[in-house]
Amino acid sequence: MAALTVDFFHDVVCCWCFNISSRLRSLTEDFDLDIRHRTFVLQASRAEMAARWGSPEDARETILEHWAVCRQVSDRPELVDIDAMRAAQLDYPHGMTAALGCKVAERIGGQSAHWDMFDHLQHAHLAEARNVADPEVVLSAARELGFEAAAFAEIFDVPETRRAVEADRQKARTLKVRAVPTIIVRETGTRLVNGPREDLAAQLRAAIRLVA
Repeated sequence: MAALTVDFFHDVVCCWCFNISSRLRSLTEDFDLDIRHRTFVLQASRAEMAARWGSPEDARETILEHWAVCRQVSDRPELVDIDAMRAAQLDYPHGMTAALGCKVAERIGGQSAHWDMFDHLQHAHLAEARNVADPEVVLSAARELGFEAAAFAEIFDVPETRRAVEADRQKARTLKVRAVPTIIVRETGTRLVNGPREDLAAQLRAAIRLVA
């Protein structure tokens, strides 16, 4: 039995989520964590992007300023390619399509498959400036991970997949989650403060002491 169960609320297009995902993978080995992945899409369409950020140009520049801050504190700064995204011939993508892909992976292969898809799509987004709001990009990522293409595409298009994403959004609202990444230890209700690996480890040790 895992020492702690942790809900990880994330959005593929969130650079801060990229920073913390690899740290959580490492910490899972040390602390025997059961990570439960929750898609929390901040903007689910081009219209929601426009309402939040303004024009596509304004959205890109403002979000890339966030990328620059994230890259400064990242364990893997070389994988945050700001110049490539600035030059890409696409509007900065919303997170819904990628979230659907993560939920398909979860349905096929469980939580570990969800995590693999999430990390793979984040790499496509941050390191390769691919348009993760394009279903073809998500389906290509699925093939790259070894999913059977036709089966993945079929589940991607069914209403239950979108409902699974919406269920995670509802869970976020219930828990008053308003930003990503949010990491909640179920046993204690503790919300981990995003930071370097050693800070996260200290917070997990404190949570374990509370439930011991």
